[in-house]
Amino acid sequence: MDETKAQGNGAITTRDEQGIGEDLAKARREGLSAPRDEVRRRHQVVVIGSGFGGLFTTQALRRADVDVTLIAKTSHHLFQPLLYQVATGILSEGEIAPSTREILGRQRNATVLLGEVSDIDIAGHTITSTVLDQTRVTPYDSLVVAAGSGQSYFGHDEFARFAPGMKSIDDALELRGRIFGSFEMAELVEDEEQRARLMTFVVVGAGPTGVEMAGQIAELAHRTLRHEFRRIDPRQATVILLDAAPSVLGTFGDHLGAKAMAKLDRIGVEVQLGAKVVGVDGTGIEVEDAGGRRRIESVCKVWAAGVSASPLGRQLAEQSGAGLDRAGRVEVEPDLTLPGHPEVFALGDMVRVSDGAGGQIPLPGVAPAAMQQGRYAAKVVRARLAGQPPPAPFRYVDKGNLATIGRMKAVGEIKGLHLSGTTAWLGWLFVHLLYLTGLQNRILVFVRWTVSFLTRGRGARLITGGADEPEGLSAEAPPTG
Repeated sequence: MDETKAQGNGAITTRDEQGIGEDLAKARREGLSAPRDEVRRRHQVVVIGSGFGGLFTTQALRRADVDVTLIAKTSHHLFQPLLYQVATGILSEGEIAPSTREILGRQRNATVLLGEVSDIDIAGHTITSTVLDQTRVTPYDSLVVAAGSGQSYFGHDEFARFAPGMKSIDDALELRGRIFGSFEMAELVEDEEQRARLMTFVVVGAGPTGVEMAGQIAELAHRTLRHEFRRIDPRQATVILLDAAPSVLGTFGDHLGAKAMAKLDRIGVEVQLGAKVVGVDGTGIEVEDAGGRRRIESVCKVWAAGVSASPLGRQLAEQSGAGLDRAGRVEVEPDLTLPGHPEVFALGDMVRVSDGAGGQIPLPGVAPAAMQQGRYAAKVVRARLAGQPPPAPFRYVDKGNLATIGRMKAVGEIKGLHLSGTTAWLGWLFVHLLYLTGLQNRILVFVRWTVSFLTRGRGARLITGGADEPEGLSAEAPPTG
């Protein structure tokens, strides 16, 4: 039997829906007047998003008496903390993005559907998703929205064309092409100003992602590539880390921020704080600081400065009356449900969690927070189905922070203990291997890291793409008028 059936309006119903309808029709033909719920039908849970929140919710419902449908706009589960290593050639994309179907393949009560959710109908208990020319309407009894976040350019989306963010595999591959392509073009040009522009790399945002990215570009220039070119010396590349904030790694505290600054300086990263980006184009970036407005000539820019919640958060807020902040995050109850809609959960980067007393529970935008929220939402669903009392309100267990800066250089804080140097670096390696999904991926990443450490090489430097080159990545001089 086909899994889906097209309706007259072009939408698609699932085989489960058809089966329920057939059972009801048969009951009526036989003179039965039993209500719908007397026909055997398991509780339907729909999960939106295949990130940490969505995946951990689905896996935590493995043994529950429910059917779980996970809908995501990509076919993979992305381990976002290691995207920068794809962009700088250490890892291949498949090593941090296993197939969602493969991960959940043995979970008999889970179905994976490809599609981008365009509409949530809370009153009708349905989800509408699309992929190519196919539209699907999926009903639910419980809904978990874990749609994540995108890059925020703080009202200047036009910057994205010239300074890609790092939120997807496509972003990482685009940046890989720009980083390695800049060195390749610098080898070709004759004009020294053009060469300097090509060999200046600017990373916007001094949080963990920006610090890790700047550190890896510096290592790439000063160690990996130093013997590979004939007309340029990659060690002369300039790597600049910009942030409007007054410190590096602000969430880590002043002590670790200062240590990170010192380590960045030692590996050749120029840190410029209190510098607000006010303009970006193909060949440079405009900043404002205490000294006024100035321009940095640079072809390759990386944006790691902010996040914006999924637009689905606005839909949830409009239909439920929940609050919405400037970043698009919807406010949820202490049990992660929407106000007045206990069947709808929202979690991850797209939410603010109320503490039940007029304040919010502070949550970092990191993988462990989404994992814990996913497990909690599943726990609430299981308790309801079993007729048990609800669990205590959600509380995040902070396991600490770690950020790597370069080879055997990292900083971190775990349970109040400050770490730096090799100890923090080894801790960072262990934690990231632990959180990677799948034994195969853990082994592959460990082998890649080992080879890279021993040889200082990068095994994933392939540049892909079409005929169009990134803005500014050209051997020709930019227009002057």
